[in-house]
Amino acid sequence: MSLGDEQGYTDYGDTGHTRTRLPEGDPYGGAPRRGGRRSSSRSLVTVVGVVVLLIAAIAFANRGDDASSDTPTNKQPQPKAAPTAPTGTKPVQTKTGTIPSGFPHTQQGAESAAANYAVALGSAEMFNAAWRHQIVNTVYAADVATSKQSAMDSAYSSEKFLANIGLAKDGSAPKGQTFVSRVIPVGTKVTSSETDATTVEVWYTSLFGLSGEASKNPVTESWYTTTYKLKWAGGDWKVADFQQKDGPVPVGRDQTASTAEDMTKAVEEYGGFTYAR
Repeated sequence: MSLGDEQGYTDYGDTGHTRTRLPEGDPYGGAPRRGGRRSSSRSLVTVVGVVVLLIAAIAFANRGDDASSDTPTNKQPQPKAAPTAPTGTKPVQTKTGTIPSGFPHTQQGAESAAANYAVALGSAEMFNAAWRHQIVNTVYAADVATSKQSAMDSAYSSEKFLANIGLAKDGSAPKGQTFVSRVIPVGTKVTSSETDATTVEVWYTSLFGLSGEASKNPVTESWYTTTYKLKWAGGDWKVADFQQKDGPVPVGRDQTASTAEDMTKAVEEYGGFTYAR
């Protein structure tokens, strides 16, 4: 997935339409939803899709057969793909800024890198120019970082784009509201591997929106799979390119949406993870 020029954004705009089920009442305002909300929500989701295409990350991990018996035997079916589970390998101990780095030169290291980079690229910090530059320069390979940064700066600095998602020109949230943009990886899968190049699929859910009593864009959930092409460069795994698609999307449960206060509190109190297999 190339974001090296303006045309790149047009190419990916058609893939990110994720339907989000909201309660009949406005979760944060209490007023009934207006008739035009469906259209504006769809436009917002399209915009959010573009954001996710720009910034991210976990691939659908095939689960092994969970069948078991009291007496295990060698005839039991074996998993067709490695499950996303702890392996005993310690997570990386180093960071570049706030982003984990120094991943092992292995398939497992590539999967950990892809998951952590997805989190960074899907964070609210991407809407701040200084933080965005640091993130892009950290996760992308040096030979593509400049073009990616230029393309993302053009997209993220669009006043129309920022206004559509309820942010100010500098990417900040309105007073009394909290901007939420968070990627939560669910699983990873290596689809191809060479000595210095590995392709990793990352399946993840993302939270996106504004939390606050006056929010017109409440925090919603979406599901995506991003395929990262990683290369070994400078002693670490770096992103060379990526492609993103919707889903797999689970069936939503009939749960009551949380209040603005509860959502804001959760975002402020629950930190993210360092992902490593």
